[in-house]
Order: sequence, then structure tokens, then C-alpha cells
Amino acid sequence: MVKSDIQNIKLRFGIIGNTEALNRAIDIAMQVAPTDLSVLVTGESGVGKESFPQIIHQFSRRKHGPYIAVNCGAIPEGTIDSELFGHEKGAFTGAISDRNGYFAEANGGTIFLDEVGELPLSTQARLLRVLESGEYIKVGSSKVQKTDVRIVAATNVNFAEAIAEGRFREDLYYRLNTVPIKVPPLRERPDDIALLFRKFAADFAEKYRMPSIQLSDQAKRMLVEYPWPGNIRQLKNITEQISIIETNRDITPEILSTYLPDLGNTSRLPAFVGAKGTHSGSKSFESEREILYQVLFDMRRDVTELKKLVHKIMTEREAGHHVSHPVDNSTHFLQNPSMDVISDVPMVVSQQVQTYPQVSQIQPVSNLSSISPVNTSSSKHTDTSDYQDTEVYVEENLSLDDVEKEMIKKALERHNGKRKNAANDLKISERTLYRKIKEYGLE
Repeated sequence: MVKSDIQNIKLRFGIIGNTEALNRAIDIAMQVAPTDLSVLVTGESGVGKESFPQIIHQFSRRKHGPYIAVNCGAIPEGTIDSELFGHEKGAFTGAISDRNGYFAEANGGTIFLDEVGELPLSTQARLLRVLESGEYIKVGSSKVQKTDVRIVAATNVNFAEAIAEGRFREDLYYRLNTVPIKVPPLRERPDDIALLFRKFAADFAEKYRMPSIQLSDQAKRMLVEYPWPGNIRQLKNITEQISIIETNRDITPEILSTYLPDLGNTSRLPAFVGAKGTHSGSKSFESEREILYQVLFDMRRDVTELKKLVHKIMTEREAGHHVSHPVDNSTHFLQNPSMDVISDVPMVVSQQVQTYPQVSQIQPVSNLSSISPVNTSSSKHTDTSDYQDTEVYVEENLSLDDVEKEMIKKALERHNGKRKNAANDLKISERTLYRKIKEYGLE
């Protein structure tokens, strides 16, 4: 494609820059637009991936059809199937009527799946079927429906790592990646940084009705040398901050440095404890239920250790091993085997020491036969009256399905088999409870 055509596309879609990698990405989008091939747009967050699906749609034979952009990462896991493929009336609680999904609404047009790497595995299987045959099934329905839609996907996820970790289907990746388009990050477009800054500064000056800010030569050099981890989005935000806050419209390196985050100091950046790539743990949770179950398992382990400790102390006491234990009110921390750090939940263990009444005065005894023997049995009974028999607890390793099955079984026993009351107790719908009963063989 000639440069004049590429320049016209940039003007039409508001793309700024003359880097060769950017021009190559636009050229690929234009060449693949007349076809119906699936396109996967990759690039870091904030590079402007959302412009390329619009280019592909506007220059395709589907340009008069609908164009729907879906942010897959913003839709909850429990409702994403319904949003994409629709549902039948009564398919789940709150489904009061039939509803068409995005694939039905986009029939004859283009659907843009942004952040496609965040899709759950169950939804990935449904999406693969649409890509292969154009067929899908609504949630709660058994009728196969057809759709004629062109799929353009985008992601900032490293698919090689996601596939290796089992978070993304390899067959779906090859289906989506029929034609790849890679959008370069801002740090690889040094000649475009000053152009983008000048464009954003002019836009904000017009928006807020104030003079446009200008960069000195040293400030421009600092701007170009900055790595820009947030790419164009970060540059736009910083330009807006400077335009609003600074009264001096001539920006020097000293002023600019106050707005550029110090990338050398990463200790203040937010991070997830135990997130991927950290030493504290690399387990990822697919749902909130797994997180809650993991917390319950950790609490169960701690309680089991506590019961074992109490049982050991009582066993020694009943066996007559009365060792003088000093009172220890120090705080002990239970080690959580699933974590590399000590749990922050303290457990105070105080060992009870038997006390005897103080003898205020000793009286002499003239007749030894008048002394009555001490009843030790009652004393011993008094010592153990405050304790109950403690059975030995053996830690159980249960799966999530076993825990769920046990909870449903106990709820049914509490309500004498009344499923409606059991469902209310478990905070789930009757339909879900019936399905779980059948799945676990509790009928």
C-alpha cells in the first residue's frame, strides 16, 4: 500500500506517528480487511489496539453491518456466557425473558473481543465452536443457532505463558491468530512521542480553554528517553495533568520530572501477595469460591493443630505426668504449610497451673490419730472436671467437590430432606441444588 493511503487512514482514525512498525500494522489491517479471516491484535496495554478492529471493519464488506466491541475482562465469569451467546427464559435466577447475546446481535457484522485472554476456559470452548462452524447454543437451551460474524480479538497477555500454564486453549489461539497484527509499544516509537505530546497538549488546551503547554529541548529529550510502561495512555494522562496544574506554560525538565514516575523505585507500586512470578506462591484461582475454600482449608488446618496440642496436654495430665509448667502467655504463630510466610493470625496458648490455698498458720498436733486422711479422689475429680474428653483429630485432605457435597448433605439433613429450605440455607437456587444432588448422587 502506498504511503498516501496509509496517511489517509491515520487522519480518518486519529492515528499519529510515522514509525515503520506502526505503518506495517496499518498495512496488514488494510490487506486483511476485505477477507473474513480472524485477526488477533497483540500489544502492550495502552498502545491503541482498539483502532485496528475499526479499520478492518470499515474497509470490509461488512462495513454496513453492526460493529460490537466487547471488553471480556470487564464481564463477570458467571454471566459472560449469557452476554456473548444469550440465554433462554428461566435458564438461571433472574432470567425473566429470552435474550440475544452479542454474537446474535453482531450477525452480518464484526465483533471485537478485547482482552480475549481473560476469558474462562468454559467460554473459550464455546468461542472455538463459533470460529469453527459459526454455531452456538444459548445458555439454558438445546437448540443450535447459527451466526455470520467476523471476529477480531485483542490482548496484552503473553499467550505462550498462558497456554503453558493451562489458562488458554492452544487450539483457540491458532484459530484466533489466523492473521496476527502486532502494535509496537511507545518506547519503540521515539520519533512519535513529541508528536503525540503536541497533539494531546493542543486538544487539552482547546478542551479547557487555556494556552497550550510547550516543551523545552531538554524536556523533549527527557520525554523521548523515558520508557513509558503505560504507553500512549500514560503519555496522554501526564499531558493532561501538566496542562491543568502548571501555570507556567513552558515546561522544563525540572517540572516534567515531577510528573514522570520513578521506575527505579518499585517498592511503592501495588502488587498482589502471592501473585504469579513472586516467591510467596504462584497458584491462581479461577473463581471466588476456590479462594474461600482455600481460606477454609487453612483455618481447618490451624484448628486441627490447636486441637492436637490441647489433646497432648490433657493426655499428659491424665497420665500423671504433672510437670511444673511455667505460665507462658507469649504469642505463638501457626505455620501455614501452603505459604512461605508465617500467618499473621496469632494464637495465645496459656498453660493452666494448679494453685493451692495459702496456709496462713500451722497448728501443732498432739494426737496423730485425730488426723483424717486427705481425700485425693475428689481433688483429682475437681482437677479434671473442667475438661472434656478430646478425641484425636486427623487432618483430612478434601477436594472442593467433597466439601461441597458434604455441605449439601448436611443441609438436607438439617431440613429433613426439604430441598427448598436447604437451597435457601446454602444461598443457592433450587435448580442449582437439584443439579448438584444429581451430580453427587445424593438422591
